Amino acid sequence: MLMTAEQYIESLRKLNTRVYMFGEKIENWVDHPMIRPSINCVRMTYELAQDPQYADLMTTKSNLIGKTINRFANLHQSTDDLRKKVKMQRLLGQKTASCFQRCVGMDAFNAVFSTTYEIDQKYGTNYHKNFTEYLKYIQENDLIVDGAMTDPKGDRGLAPSAQKDPDLFLRIVEKREDGIVVRGAKAHQTGSINSHEHIIMPTIAMTEADKDYAVSFACPSDADGLFMIYGRQSCDTRKMEEGADIDLGNKQFGGQEALVVFDNVFIPNDRIFLCQEYDFAGMMVERFAGYHRQSYGGCKVGVGDVVIGAAALAADYNGAQKASHVKDKLIEMTHLNETLYCCGIACSAEGYPTAAGNYQIDLLLANVCKQNITRFPYEIVRLAEDIAGGLMVTMPSEADFKSETVVGRDGETIGDFCNKFFAAAPTCTTEERMRVLRFLENICLGASAVGYRTESMHGAGSPQAQRIMIARQGNINAKKELAKAIAGIK
Repeated sequence: MLMTAEQYIESLRKLNTRVYMFGEKIENWVDHPMIRPSINCVRMTYELAQDPQYADLMTTKSNLIGKTINRFANLHQSTDDLRKKVKMQRLLGQKTASCFQRCVGMDAFNAVFSTTYEIDQKYGTNYHKNFTEYLKYIQENDLIVDGAMTDPKGDRGLAPSAQKDPDLFLRIVEKREDGIVVRGAKAHQTGSINSHEHIIMPTIAMTEADKDYAVSFACPSDADGLFMIYGRQSCDTRKMEEGADIDLGNKQFGGQEALVVFDNVFIPNDRIFLCQEYDFAGMMVERFAGYHRQSYGGCKVGVGDVVIGAAALAADYNGAQKASHVKDKLIEMTHLNETLYCCGIACSAEGYPTAAGNYQIDLLLANVCKQNITRFPYEIVRLAEDIAGGLMVTMPSEADFKSETVVGRDGETIGDFCNKFFAAAPTCTTEERMRVLRFLENICLGASAVGYRTESMHGAGSPQAQRIMIARQGNINAKKELAKAIAGIK
């Protein structure tokens, strides 16, 4: 059964999730002004699923339970499913102009489903059944699952087992008859606080020496021993200012990242999907990364649509919309954004079935997609800042624009002077101009930059991670043979 948006909010209140921020425990984190905008983003995934005009993108029929489910809980059954995933993500990016936090769990579902099947084929384990039953539970209850892969990593030059502190990669510290106990952390976890559950995966390929780190499992957000430390974002405390509105830019929506700590958490056997089979850690990582790099060809494009629209509005409000260089910059922004979308659609269209039956994207094209994502949004933001002008980062506060403090010789207030000197084209009010500039500041430099600019660089792996995969998938030797054949080289 599909949850409504309000039912989702209420379901979070029923959890005993432990959240810490600024060194203190947050008791009512659901309504905290710094956290609520990120919850609103997730809420939108439920809201649109209830809207008939978006039903084809937002929902699908489950191959496991035979019922209509949110597409974020789907196992891809065709290349059409893969394309609709990207289109759904673009839609949500357009609706929130931020990170809606549900993609990582969806990508984890599909990676773990296919990998556990192949582990069972080799070792006769029950991981695939465990995962399938778990996913049925998620689909039946329409739950949010945080996909957690990234470990703190410590010294990047050392393997997990060689770290000075063994907890810098999440690991198994005890094996019991009824399950395992794990300790460590997962860093940069998108939407973790807003999730009902977590699905954990290894972060790198492993050797036998690292087998205790080769672990995948699921656990609830309020599991005993699990807690989260909220990650700061630029300009985040503006949300806590009294009467904050215009200065927030994107008041309603925002991203969220946290450090998720596992302090000796018990995981029962039926929720374990990988336990020391180190030779499959790399497969799980590679498949998840491929799916998640595909995702960026949808979500970042949707946010890019909004950035382009805001830049065009800023040009209108500045009275510069007819300038040829402004028109050309908007064209370039659109070209870059649609190129990213092309990559997301292309790796989906070239998808293929795995041994388990769900569909995998084309890994080479998915990595090309994400490599472009590490570059093009930066250029889109640069052009948006160019069009907006320096006032985007030098503008007085909303309180100044509304101030009634008299400072002028003729009785003018601070607000009078701000509204006088920051007026521009007659087609807009000073407040409207201020709102669009604050929005661009937020999305280019502030809290929403986590869901667009900075995340475009490091989300789903840093640029070098994609280049490594492009080298593996690029098949240079086959290309050499093509050249030899035409050049007449035997």
